[in-house]
Amino acid sequence: MKKFIASKFFRFLWSVAIATLLYFICPVCFSKTTLVVILALLLIIVNLAEQLAKLIWLTHISRILVGGLFIFSGFIKANDPVGFSYKLEEYFEVFKEAVSGGAFQFTSGLFEGIAHISLPLSAILCGSEIILGAMLLIGFKPRLTLWLLFAQIGFFTFLTFYSACFNKVTTCGCFGDFLVLKPWTSFWKDVVLLVLITLLIAGKDNINELVPPLFTFSLFVLALFFSVAFPIYTIRNLPLFDFRAYKIGNNIKEQMKQSPTYQPAVIETGFVYENLKTGKKEHFNLKNYPWQDTITWKWVATENIIVKEAVDAPKITDFTVTDLNGSSVTDSVLNDTNYSFWIVAYDLAKTNENPTLIAKINDFYKLATQNGNKVVALTASGPTQIDEFKHKHNLLVDFLTVDGTVLKTMIRSNPGLMLMKNGTVIMNWHHNNFPTFSDAKQRYLK
Repeated sequence: MKKFIASKFFRFLWSVAIATLLYFICPVCFSKTTLVVILALLLIIVNLAEQLAKLIWLTHISRILVGGLFIFSGFIKANDPVGFSYKLEEYFEVFKEAVSGGAFQFTSGLFEGIAHISLPLSAILCGSEIILGAMLLIGFKPRLTLWLLFAQIGFFTFLTFYSACFNKVTTCGCFGDFLVLKPWTSFWKDVVLLVLITLLIAGKDNINELVPPLFTFSLFVLALFFSVAFPIYTIRNLPLFDFRAYKIGNNIKEQMKQSPTYQPAVIETGFVYENLKTGKKEHFNLKNYPWQDTITWKWVATENIIVKEAVDAPKITDFTVTDLNGSSVTDSVLNDTNYSFWIVAYDLAKTNENPTLIAKINDFYKLATQNGNKVVALTASGPTQIDEFKHKHNLLVDFLTVDGTVLKTMIRSNPGLMLMKNGTVIMNWHHNNFPTFSDAKQRYLK
């Protein structure tokens, strides 16, 4: 039996069986012809592994590409693990909605639970990409490394495919804000990596340690330390490299301006209907939706689809500040020519309420206002929650409201502090590094 399981014939059987299963369960959003090409390529690699292994140069090229890209991707995400955790939360919310009301509704609680640990999961995924890429390049535990790489790329390929196929998550977060990829672009990137890793598994015997074992192990330990320490550091502080539109030195008003070549996105309103006979859900536009056929079709949801992406769109399109009465105060906030401070807390229910931190905020507010500097708090929470939070902590600071996603983008801290002048970001601080007013005044209020 063991001999049969290890035979090429058995390998052929299980590889064809998996390919056939993937072919039949693939949603209609993906071309069957394209899928056949991908599956055929993987089948060839799997079943001609011994022949491909003789092309040692192919193994090493794949090794460099996969190892380098994993390290780069992991480093970019580890630079901003909080931002990546927001993206993971978005995925898990989509999965929760997808299974609700269906046969797999029991898993909705699982996705909700995973969403609550998205930050540590983000750090683990970031760190694992770095360490696996390093292990591949130095040749440390190659067999274990390859199967872990295969498992991880399989997970990411599923995420990006689901995102692209069902248009649920518009960007993958693969390279953070450094390089924003559309779902289909990211999916094809993962397909290429999947092929390369399959080639590496075929040529696994060609992957050896590049240096003596002791030195290899030392490099592994250093890489492991970095892959753990770097995301922890950026979680407890702020991203070391900031690629967002709200980074230090950027002027929000300038980032909101439209270029002469700007063309807005073309959005089509459509509807999702469920076929009552087959249970299949389909998307229709305003011209062909079956609103009269209530016997065959049942309306499920209304959704908008981007038919054409915006061209040369502003970096910031959704920054709007309102007071608690709902009146816009965006212009007055951005056009304050004096130094002002923004305390950013996107969700007061999740805001760090450490007594020492709250005391620092209160002291900061008093000294800043005495110096003639305005201090406001920006949140997406409602008036009732704001009132309860202010009374609980005896806060005197005035609150204004901003969209929660915008606030998450502005600063990766809840709460965080931003120093502004005439719409320009002068400095920002994580709540772990919340400054005293005297220090902020001495260093930045020139």
